[in-house]
Amino acid sequence: MSPRRNRPRGGAASQSPLPRDESGMRYGLESTENWQGEEWAVRAVGGGAAAKHYRCPGCDQEIPPGVPHLVAWPRFGAGVDDRRHWHKACWNARDRRSARLQRSRNAPRY
Repeated sequence: MSPRRNRPRGGAASQSPLPRDESGMRYGLESTENWQGEEWAVRAVGGGAAAKHYRCPGCDQEIPPGVPHLVAWPRFGAGVDDRRHWHKACWNARDRRSARLQRSRNAPRY
């Protein structure tokens, strides 16, 4: 009996099933959700693709590198600067979150 092959073979079968953006980075499947009367594009980011620190607008906590999360932006009339990185639980609870964030005196303001 020969050993099992764990690595993909070359050719068309080794192509990644996930699409790539202009920079060649892989990204997840995109969906559209309605929120506050507006269509939002939502894309899941896996832990391996999360390479920077982000601040979640739902809980105002930091999302460290390597943590899976969601990226959401308005579908129409939005640029790259309108993208927001959310914890998945915060995005699911966005209607129950208050719009006014309260920080402690010692919390950073960024």
